[in-house]
Amino acid sequence: MLPAKYDVTMYTDGAASGNPGPGGYGVILMCNGQSKDFSEGFKHTTNNRMELLAVIRGLEELKVAPCNVIVFTDSKYVCDSVSKAWLFGWEKTGFKGKKNADLWLRFLNLYRKHYVKFQWIKGHNNNKWNEHCDQLAVKASRASNLTVDFEYENL
Repeated sequence: MLPAKYDVTMYTDGAASGNPGPGGYGVILMCNGQSKDFSEGFKHTTNNRMELLAVIRGLEELKVAPCNVIVFTDSKYVCDSVSKAWLFGWEKTGFKGKKNADLWLRFLNLYRKHYVKFQWIKGHNNNKWNEHCDQLAVKASRASNLTVDFEYENL
């Protein structure tokens, strides 16, 4: 890979009420003194899907590659799956018996375009960016115009 063009800080969070139930994600991207946040809600999904989708959507927003990306997340599921290399073992077995294979495949395609590191942070621990992502995710999950998570609903 070529040297990274930008350093990007990403905060992510996911939420689901009922798990499964209505859910949403929130993302904050920071680069060169600029920031952008966004979110989306889904009618029927899980917390883990929303945690992972938040990272995916953040990476999808990056317009140039490669970037140095540090992802701050309170999701042990997402952080440990990548940092402890479980994901790469799952990939070798075709995700046999693993949940969210559709999202993990989507993630891997984006992950391999950048230099991505994960940093786990404790949720609801007064980290202003994590708290803001949580608010975005919860608000998105409660919106009236929720998207259908077709991959989840068609399992």
